[in-house]
Amino acid sequence: MYPEELIAPMRAELSNVGFEEFKTAEQVEEHLGPDHKGTTFIVVNSVCGCAAGAARPGVTYALENASAKPTTLATVFAGNDREAVDKFREITLPYPPSSPAMALFKDGELVHFIERHHIEGRNAKMIGDHLVEVFEHFCA
Repeated sequence: MYPEELIAPMRAELSNVGFEEFKTAEQVEEHLGPDHKGTTFIVVNSVCGCAAGAARPGVTYALENASAKPTTLATVFAGNDREAVDKFREITLPYPPSSPAMALFKDGELVHFIERHHIEGRNAKMIGDHLVEVFEHFCA
């Protein structure tokens, strides 16, 4: 577990643009349960460099530039929100554990997944442009 004071600024980068923090498995399960309607975008936040340099800024860019956006924005933090991250990873099987990662759900069904290897080596604008396309396809 990372000290909360270390990760607080990293959490804030997403919560400041409208993300709800899921810290327990129950929060993830309740939100994505059988009655889930609409679109939910969940980001697995992380302390790694690609999260700081590309993932979080790319998400912010996408939200600023997409004409269609997910109904709900949520995040879980790898290395801290263990129960929530484990539940997220269970729901997104067969994708392997990945931090950072991003998933879009529509009416409770996983419709798009971005693994760490899709983030590494790409800049924030590339990730943001991809997310804009994903949001406009699934959230319109």
